[in-house]
Amino acid sequence: MPLIVAGKTVQFLIVVALLLSALVMIPRIRSGRHVPEIRRLPAMDAIDEAVGRATEMGKPIVYSPGTPERIDDAQTFASLGILSHVAKQAAKYDCDLIVTCNGAWLHPLLDEVVRQAYISEGKQDSYRPDSVRFLAENLSAYASGVLGILNREGAAVNMMIGAWWAQSLILAEGGFHTGAIQIGATAHTHQIAFFVTACDYCLIGEEIYAAGAYIGREPVLVGTLLIQDYGKLVMAAVILLGVILAAFDKQQALIDLIRK
Repeated sequence: MPLIVAGKTVQFLIVVALLLSALVMIPRIRSGRHVPEIRRLPAMDAIDEAVGRATEMGKPIVYSPGTPERIDDAQTFASLGILSHVAKQAAKYDCDLIVTCNGAWLHPLLDEVVRQAYISEGKQDSYRPDSVRFLAENLSAYASGVLGILNREGAAVNMMIGAWWAQSLILAEGGFHTGAIQIGATAHTHQIAFFVTACDYCLIGEEIYAAGAYIGREPVLVGTLLIQDYGKLVMAAVILLGVILAAFDKQQALIDLIRK
């Protein structure tokens, strides 16, 4: 049996290249060596500004990490990194933070992230166990619960960062009518339009991963983000080469190479 299946050679080499890049990039970041800077997005600055506004108004921040279906959802991990930063800022300025979730499996993760954020700021006594609230697994019931919190608590900030489905429009529209500053983020392209329309600031598509890496500064996240960007540059170069070769009717050699 051959090691590499026919027609999968290029895919195999790409996977190997990505793995080798990760083995080089991540230790480089951990050692503190120079790596390209991640471009700061306006929504990143808005997160700190929103925490400051909530503190001045004496009203809470409502943070919703999306409605992921599985624990290994990449958007959820990016959201956890952003939540850690938000919780640290809330602890630092003694601002109320309410985190909602729709899964019993997700609640312990959110609770631990917020708890550790308060501990890191020396405010462990200020942490309230009811800051993280499990509302419902049913998505419609969950959306209703978040809307109820936004209205009852008079939230100053509504952050919706993670994997979202149809509930994105419900929460964004409801938060808009409460007058809260809204920051939305999702990599689900079919939901981005709703956030762009109803939110003050929005992380579009893969920007959610960039924000998680930028704020959290976790070497694994930063390293994989840089590898992805380098990979996109390589793919863009291949596409450009294909366009040039096609212009001279010489693209068949490249096609045959990719098919190997």
